[in-house]
Amino acid sequence: MDNLKTADTVDFKSRKYLAFQIAFFAGTVIINFVLPRTASYFGVPLYLDNVGTLLAAVLGGYLPGIVVGYLNNIINMQGNPGNAYYVVLSTMIAAAGAYLGQKGCFKKIGKAIATIPLFAFIGGALGSILTYLLYGYGMGEGISAPFARTLLEKGIFNVFWAQMTSDVVIDLIDKGITVILVFIILKLIPEWLKPGLWLTGWRQAPLSTDAVKAVKKSATRSFSLRGKMITIISVIMVCVAVVTTMISYILYRNFAMKQYTYSCTSAAKLSADLIDGDMIERYMAEGRSMPEYVRIEKGLGDIRSGNPDIEFIYVYKFVEDGVRVVFDLDTEEVKAQQPGDLIALEEYLQPFREDLLAGRDIEALLDDTKYGKLLTVFEPVRDSSGKCVCYAAADIKVEDIQISTLNYMTKVFSLFMGFYIFILALCIWLIDYHLIYPIAAMTVSARKFAYDSEEAREISVDRLQHLDIATGDEIENLYESLSKTIAETVGYLEDVEAKGEEIRHIQNGLIYVLADMVESRDKNTGDHVRKTAAYVRLIMNKMREKGMYPDILTDEYVEDVINSAPLHDVGKIMVSDVILNKPGRLTDEEFAIMKSHTTAGKKIIASAMNLVSDTGYLKEAKNLATYHHERWDGSGYPSGKKGEDIPLSARVMAVADVFDALVSKRSYKDPFPFEKAMGIITEGAGTQFDPTIAALFEEASEEVRAITLTHESLLGPKGLRE
Repeated sequence: MDNLKTADTVDFKSRKYLAFQIAFFAGTVIINFVLPRTASYFGVPLYLDNVGTLLAAVLGGYLPGIVVGYLNNIINMQGNPGNAYYVVLSTMIAAAGAYLGQKGCFKKIGKAIATIPLFAFIGGALGSILTYLLYGYGMGEGISAPFARTLLEKGIFNVFWAQMTSDVVIDLIDKGITVILVFIILKLIPEWLKPGLWLTGWRQAPLSTDAVKAVKKSATRSFSLRGKMITIISVIMVCVAVVTTMISYILYRNFAMKQYTYSCTSAAKLSADLIDGDMIERYMAEGRSMPEYVRIEKGLGDIRSGNPDIEFIYVYKFVEDGVRVVFDLDTEEVKAQQPGDLIALEEYLQPFREDLLAGRDIEALLDDTKYGKLLTVFEPVRDSSGKCVCYAAADIKVEDIQISTLNYMTKVFSLFMGFYIFILALCIWLIDYHLIYPIAAMTVSARKFAYDSEEAREISVDRLQHLDIATGDEIENLYESLSKTIAETVGYLEDVEAKGEEIRHIQNGLIYVLADMVESRDKNTGDHVRKTAAYVRLIMNKMREKGMYPDILTDEYVEDVINSAPLHDVGKIMVSDVILNKPGRLTDEEFAIMKSHTTAGKKIIASAMNLVSDTGYLKEAKNLATYHHERWDGSGYPSGKKGEDIPLSARVMAVADVFDALVSKRSYKDPFPFEKAMGIITEGAGTQFDPTIAALFEEASEEVRAITLTHESLLGPKGLRE
C-alpha cells in the first residue's frame, strides 16, 4: 500500500486498492470479534460489539456497515445461537451510523457525542424489549443483570422496568465508549484515504458528491423512480413477511398444541401407570399414612418435575355428587386438596360428566377453569378387571403456549427485519448504481445540452460521451442510442446552420443587388447603400455600449436593422427615371412624386412579407423604407410622426442617410466638407434628428470619417438625389 499517498495519486478502482478495502472491512469484523471478548476477559461490564459495525457504516456506507453487523452476529452465533435474533439491532445501528456519517456527525466530537442516545436507544431500549419478548426477564447472569437486581431489591422498579433501566444505562455507557473509539479511529485515518472506503458500484463515470445529492433531491412530477423501486421492494417484502408470518404462526401454534398435548398425555399416562386401580379406595381413606401412597405421590412429583411445561398433576375419582380427590400436588400458587376430599365438578367438565362417570376415554380439553385457561388430558386408571375407577390428569397453562408462540414469532420477526434491512440496503445500492445514477447522468447531460454555438455543442456532446455508462443492460443500450442520436442531430444541425449561413449570405447579396439595381437607375448613384449600412452599424453599436434601449437592441434586432438597411430606398423603383435623373431642382409636383418612394417601399416590402411565414428582418426593412424621412419635430414625411413615435431603426437611418447625402458629390452640388456635414447633423439634433442619436454620431466622428474615406477610396465620390 505504499503507493496510496495522496487523493490525486490513488486509483480507487485498482485491484490493489480493492484488496485494501476488503482488508479494511475484514478488520472491522475482527474489531467486533476482539473487543467484546477482551472486555469479558478483563471483567469489564460492556458489550463493545458494534465498534467495527459503526466504523464500517460511517466510512463505507449502508451496505458495508450492515454486512459487517450481520457477520458479527453470525460469528457470535457459534458461541450462543441466540445472538442471531439480535441481528436486527446490528443492522439498525449500521443504518443509523451510515446516515449520521453522511450528515457529518462524526467530524466533530460534539456532534459525535450527540449521536450516543440514539445508539443507546437502539441497543438498550429496543434490545431490552427484544430480550423480554424472547426470554422474559429472569434476572440471569447478563452484563446488566447485577444492576437490575439492585434496582429490584431496592423496590424502585418492578422486574420489567428494573431490567429496562439497567439495559439502557449500561448501553449508554457502552455506546458512548463505542462512539468515542470510532471518532478517534476516524481521526487517525488520513482524509485522502476516506473517499475510497465508501463502497461504490459505478457503472459509469463517477458523479461528484454534490451531483449525487442533487440526484436524490431532484424534483419529479409525481413519485421518483428511486422511491417507486424502494416502495415496490418494501411492499413485496412486507407481503412476503405477512404471509410467511401467518403461515409460521399457524404451523407453530398447531405444532405447539400437539407438542403440549403430547406432553400432557405422556405425563397423564405415566401417572396412571404408577397407580394400582384396586387400591383407590384405600388411597382416599388412608392417604399419606399409607407408605404406598407417599411413594406414588413422590413419583407424581418426579413426573411433574421432569416436564417443566406441566402445571398440575392430580388423580380424581368422578362420582354422582362431584369429584373425589385421590392424589393432588401442591404448587407455588395453589395448595393441594387432601385425599378423599369431595369437590364440586367444574363448569367446563359438565358437558363430559356422563362420560367421566362411565369411565370413557376423553379427548384433550382446552377450556377456561378457575385456575386459568388450561390444556387438560385425562388418562383412565383401571383396576385388575379393566374397569376405569378414576382418572390421572395433567394440565398445562395455555398462557405458556401463548408465550412460547410469542417467543417464536419474535424470533421470526427479528430475523426477518434484520434480513429485510440488509436486502433493502443491497437493493437500494444496486438500484442507485445500475439504474438511478446512469439515468440521472443522462438526464442532466441532456438538460445541459447547449445548441447556441459550435463550441457549446462540442462541449455538450463530449460531456455526454464521457459518461461511459456500462451497465450491460437496457440502460446501456439507451445511453448508446441517445449518444448516437444526439451526435447525429448535432451533425445535422451543423449542416443546417452551414446551409442557413449560406442562404443568409445569398439573401444579403440579393438585397444589395436589388438596392444597387434601384440606385443604378439614378445617374448620380454611388456606394450609398453600403455606406449607410456601415453608419447604421456604427450608431447601433455605440448605443449598445452606452446601455441604451437594452430591451430593444438585442443581437437579433441589430442584425435585422443592419441587414435591411440597404432596402430603405427600394420604393424609388416606382419613381420615374425622368424625375430621378433630372439635373436641376425638382418642382413641387415632382418632389411630391419623389416623396412617394417611402409609401411605395412600404407596399413592396409588405407584399414580400405576405409571401413568407417568418418575416424576420423584413419588419425593420418596412420601418426603414417607410419612416427614414420622418423628422424628430414631426415635419417629415410620409406620416408626420415625431419623437419616439418614429421607429428606432428609422431614426438611426435618418442620420446615416442625410449624412451620406451631404458628404457625397451630386450633379447639382459638390460634396460638403466632413466638418460641415457633421455640423449640419449637430444643428439638426432635436428638430430633424433624434438628439441622442445625433450626439452619439458626433462622438464617433473619427470612426464616421474612417468609414467615409474607406468607401471613397474604393469607389470614388459620387452623388445621390434624395
